[in-house]
Amino acid sequence: MASEKELHQGLFDAVVDMDEDLAAELARQVIDEEYDAYAAIEEGLARGMDKVGELYEQEEYFIPELLLCSDAMYAGIEILKPHIVREESRERHAVVIGVVEGDTHDIGKNLVKIMLESAGFEVIDLGRDIKPQAFLEAAEENGAEIIALSTLMTTAMPAMKEVIDLLEEKQQREKFKVVIGGGPISQSFADKIHADAYAVNAAEAARIAKELVGISQIARKTA
Repeated sequence: MASEKELHQGLFDAVVDMDEDLAAELARQVIDEEYDAYAAIEEGLARGMDKVGELYEQEEYFIPELLLCSDAMYAGIEILKPHIVREESRERHAVVIGVVEGDTHDIGKNLVKIMLESAGFEVIDLGRDIKPQAFLEAAEENGAEIIALSTLMTTAMPAMKEVIDLLEEKQQREKFKVVIGGGPISQSFADKIHADAYAVNAAEAARIAKELVGISQIARKTA
């Protein structure tokens, strides 16, 4: 029987090695051994995808590898997600999320969405290549507290500033917290465009979102 830590490492390796079958097999072991499903995503699959992102930035992996790694990640998530005990908050907290205009890469955004939903948020997913105005409209219509912006492309980074500039122009900047993330994003860039927070990975995005709306950390167990 593998330990929980060994399974996490195995899931990490399966994602980095693009091994979809192994990711699914190890995810099933996590459930069979009654380990924490959320922790397996966070410490195994998500951490593996973070490593893949680093390899992509270093030009050791390219788009085909990125897609194969994401297939492995999703294979594990598909098995683990139904076994996550969703954190329930007494109050409704909504997040509007999307990939900014000029970028169609949504692997990271999809992972953040899963983490946010597991943390008890209602997530309005706009998809990819989203115009700044659409974020504002969706946040207003859905009573969201947070707007989460993602990009994997340096060329699309200015679109994040456009969202914040538009919020200021419409005098709505104080109404919404803006969290940004993605491969080329850094804390210094977040500071430069006056974003409320920068998330280095999907798990951190969920933790930050909870802090921003005042949700305390809730102990989680496997269903």
